Amino acid sequence: MNAIEFDHVGKQYRLGLVSTGTFSDDLTRWWTMHVRHKEDPFLKIGETNDRSKKGDSNYVWALKDINFKVEQGDVVGIIGKNGAGKSTLLKLLSRVTSPTVGEIRARGRIASLLEVGTGFHPEMTGRENIYLNGAIMGMTKAEITRKLDEIIDFSGCERYIDTPVKRYSSGMTVRLGFAIAAHLEPEILVVDEVLAVGDAEFQKKAIGKMQDVSKGGGRTVLFVSHNMNAVKSLCKNGILLENGGVSFVGTAEDTVKEYIGKKQTALKDFTISGKNNRRYETSEFLEIVSARLLSRKELAQDEPIEVELDIRRNNKSITVFTIEMMIDDIEEKRIGSFISSIQKVPQSECFKLRLKVLHHNLAKGVYTLNFNIGMKADEYGYQDYDIVYGMLDFEIKYISKKLDNPIKTWRQGWGSIELKDGIVEILP
Repeated sequence: MNAIEFDHVGKQYRLGLVSTGTFSDDLTRWWTMHVRHKEDPFLKIGETNDRSKKGDSNYVWALKDINFKVEQGDVVGIIGKNGAGKSTLLKLLSRVTSPTVGEIRARGRIASLLEVGTGFHPEMTGRENIYLNGAIMGMTKAEITRKLDEIIDFSGCERYIDTPVKRYSSGMTVRLGFAIAAHLEPEILVVDEVLAVGDAEFQKKAIGKMQDVSKGGGRTVLFVSHNMNAVKSLCKNGILLENGGVSFVGTAEDTVKEYIGKKQTALKDFTISGKNNRRYETSEFLEIVSARLLSRKELAQDEPIEVELDIRRNNKSITVFTIEMMIDDIEEKRIGSFISSIQKVPQSECFKLRLKVLHHNLAKGVYTLNFNIGMKADEYGYQDYDIVYGMLDFEIKYISKKLDNPIKTWRQGWGSIELKDGIVEILP
């Protein structure tokens, strides 16, 4: 028996605006739908949700033509890049929002854990929020009371259970939220990447609980995560989303292999436009225009990583800068960063910047490069001029037996490896 069915489901958004943007288009939509009783004419407009390319339309399909079925008791991992549509899919299933087209059929009560503290009232205590969340899920007070001690024990928040939730840390909040969702016996459990907030001990408990929920109780679990090991160990099947569509369905092992295979295609030349892959749409100071990988796509552990950036100077008052190259792993987690010394800005409007990191000591795997150009603002702050993400991919494929240096832990936000042996060269 199928617990979940997605039948040609699509979700369309208009970028920036809720309405069509003009009175005439709003009138056309109203006339077509409410008088002529036909389909919304603006559904036919829209582009694929590819965040790496600049679009011409103000409409985008966050999800388009989604078709799949999940059997009762199955644990399915949903993976894909940021922006692929994973969270949107779970929100549709949880009825947080409605599909633009298509139909979703779900058999049984659904418990969702999409964001930290979803449905929590900050002024109420942890105990009161357990009853509130249980009632939202359709549980009776007797059912909640029967499971209360087990929920509190699993969450590890017993000491603070009668304290208002607004005083909880993010880790305590997600512990309590997951404990409620997992113990109140829903037929379908929907879990987004919130488990990343918890510590390693709690993540292990949570994964074990989800395995018990699916195997012991025959309940269905949809699990979104960037942790490929968790997906492989927890899930039986997997779904890979790409640009708002389903690109692969298979076993969890095969789905992860397909995802990693797609990540292994390096971008030799990457030109940036608009807001694609960047935090700021434009920079009034220094702007990263494009990036190229000068080193090989597949490297040995002792080979240097070398890239070349094209930089545009938009403000003549900027005279110095620093460049940071950040390395993320296949799960989009920060591994390490190289931060240059202070560099002088050349007089020309555009210039090239070459970075070479010599002794990175990275393990085997696929990695992504991100770049941040800016300058220290004062003793405590840093002014960002431009930040770009997901720029270049490469793979460490061969391990050198000569390297045995231990990895030193430094500032957590920059990853666990401090990349010191870097060379910066400015070219006109």
